[in-house]
Amino acid sequence: MVSSHDFQEDKRNKKIKIYVNGKYYPRDKAKISVFDSSVLLGDGVWTSGRIYNGRFIFLKEHLDRLYKDLKLISIKLHLNRKELTQIINKTIMINKMQNDVHMRIIISRGLRSTPYQSEKVVISNPSIIIIPEYKKPNIDIYNKGLKLVTVNTIRGSLNAQNPQINSLSKLNCIIACIEGHKKGGDESLMFDINGNIATNNSTHFFYIKNKCVYTSKGKYQVTGITRQKIIDICKNNKIKIFIKDFKLKDVMQADEAFVTGSFGGVVPVNAINNKKLKLNNKNLTYQLRNWYEKLLK
Repeated sequence: MVSSHDFQEDKRNKKIKIYVNGKYYPRDKAKISVFDSSVLLGDGVWTSGRIYNGRFIFLKEHLDRLYKDLKLISIKLHLNRKELTQIINKTIMINKMQNDVHMRIIISRGLRSTPYQSEKVVISNPSIIIIPEYKKPNIDIYNKGLKLVTVNTIRGSLNAQNPQINSLSKLNCIIACIEGHKKGGDESLMFDINGNIATNNSTHFFYIKNKCVYTSKGKYQVTGITRQKIIDICKNNKIKIFIKDFKLKDVMQADEAFVTGSFGGVVPVNAINNKKLKLNNKNLTYQLRNWYEKLLK
């Protein structure tokens, strides 16, 4: 079984420095309080991206999403974008990192005086954790592709737990992921509340029919940075792209399919449920991946 997040093991990760609330710690010493909101309630947001040539790729877009999500869950970060950017860049510099690096930025509501939901028991500034790791995607995922399976766990409504927020509360996606693995899939293809295909448990979904690219309206999924780059690539290269609602029956007529994410970029799909999809280097999927990779240089 493969995953869009498969990576090559790297011994250098044993010596990385992790940022936690103003200090840097060796990997095995980096810890957070049991009273932190992230531990008690999964109360916070995160973003992650790749480092190329010593810089965080698409940092503006990632910070746009991060600060939007913070606002949506009423966390006021004590650092502005410039200050947070400086910490991100310092983390890269301290670790002397250049390429094949994946960085996760986590912000929780902060320490609580007791295990309770109310924000009134928060007694600190928001907690900030930055984890940089040497993580090069496993080339096998691009050659073999992924098998997607549909699952019963759906993406909820905006007024339940807003699926557009990249929150630390990932139970919905975790349950979908486990359900998909039990069905023999690599990732889970999830429906929205209206029975349309929404997204995968950890990546964004596209399919191709007659050289036209299709993706959902995005209402029931996390705002996707890589997803938007692919939409832009299609438009810039005069490839027809349709951002619309569609059903599983439409997907099952696809010629190709792929998923997108900040770690793996563009990853082809080899099967959806029992439908097999042929992979070869002439597929539009691989052309889109090549165009996307050029944006990273």
